[in-house]
Amino acid sequence: MQAHLDRPRRYVTADVFSDHMFQGNPVAVVLDAQGLSPEQMLVLAKEFNYVESTFVLPPGDPAHTARVRIFTPVREVPFAGHPNIGTALLLGREAAEQGKLLRHVIFEEEAGLVPIDLMWEDEALVGAELTCPEPFSRRRKIAVEQAAACLSLDPSDIRNLDHEPQVVSVGLPFLVVELSSRDALRRARPDKAAYARVLPVDGAHSIYAYTRFLDPGESDCDLQARMFTSYMVEDPATGSPTAAVSALLAEIRGSSELRLRVRQGVDMGRPSTLLTRVTRQDGEAPIVKLGGRCVSVMAGTLQNVARPDL
Repeated sequence: MQAHLDRPRRYVTADVFSDHMFQGNPVAVVLDAQGLSPEQMLVLAKEFNYVESTFVLPPGDPAHTARVRIFTPVREVPFAGHPNIGTALLLGREAAEQGKLLRHVIFEEEAGLVPIDLMWEDEALVGAELTCPEPFSRRRKIAVEQAAACLSLDPSDIRNLDHEPQVVSVGLPFLVVELSSRDALRRARPDKAAYARVLPVDGAHSIYAYTRFLDPGESDCDLQARMFTSYMVEDPATGSPTAAVSALLAEIRGSSELRLRVRQGVDMGRPSTLLTRVTRQDGEAPIVKLGGRCVSVMAGTLQNVARPDL
């Protein structure tokens, strides 16, 4: 079949986890996606070629703000951090232009309901903070040697004193790996053959590497991180595993409350700052929040999309 748009559709973009254009992680948001098929959404996500794009649909429950579907260039995902933050900000800006003030939105997603608080400063909308939709979970572990091979590193570059390389999730699973130095993080590169041997594992298709050992000039954060997808692309800022790692560290440390400031994208020239909050009470699942600033960048209209091979 042909992926043909029946009418023009508006889209907007934002750079997420930064308050500067052309930094952070870009997301494209199709504001009126009603009537689009999943195949059409995937074609558009491939055309935008961002790590993720979102498609805004009417909610199933009128008490909620919207149904949001999230696509990478290769597949749909049930949840992701930066697309939610960016979509919330852009919908808030759209509402403000119509004279409506939004302070809170709720998105329906495959992973569940995603409540998001909008961040206002001096009557300006500057960012958002979401509550992750799924309880934190720890899943399968992999060997240090496997993790090192995936990242083109030596096993000695992997730090496993607090946790082994392990799949964790708060809505979208990632394999998370702690590295022993900032230099190791800087040297990390995805290895396609090793990825194919290891991934996917317990729903994880991508690897999130982080370190708490920072360069002297990086005192403005608690962790530095990088994320590499299964199609060998680096992501400038990845909210879901950042939130999951924060929950993991809160559990390991036995912290009732943990706040982290995480920097990502520095080594690829798109610096990003992600803020997490984890609160834990005995016998209850932790509440995991992820937030950051973002800025709108572009707006346009999709006139027509045709792919005879679909």
